Amino acid sequence: MSLTLKNDWAYAGNDRWDWEVYLVGDDPGELDKVDRVKYILHYTFPDPIRTVVQRQGGFRLKTNGWGTFLIKGFAYLKNGSKVKLEHDLQLRYDPPKGSSD
Repeated sequence: MSLTLKNDWAYAGNDRWDWEVYLVGDDPGELDKVDRVKYILHYTFPDPIRTVVQRQGGFRLKTNGWGTFLIKGFAYLKNGSKVKLEHDLQLRYDPPKGSSD
């Protein structure tokens, strides 16, 4: 199973970005095996541990912030196991909208 995290961003002005982090797999069927994703954001976020149960959009978490950090998390699979996840959040001025590599 090859689950990874990616992120999208949109510069909102005043050194802030609207951004989303989401789960992707090499095979689209891999996401069907996931029950939920727990994201661990930087400790400065209100409620830094957030769980997403909606599969549509790749268990997408939407938020806003001003800086980059290492997003950690876990994909909890329907078979009872879990997959550890990490992703360096990417936010850029140019282009003002984009997706991580």
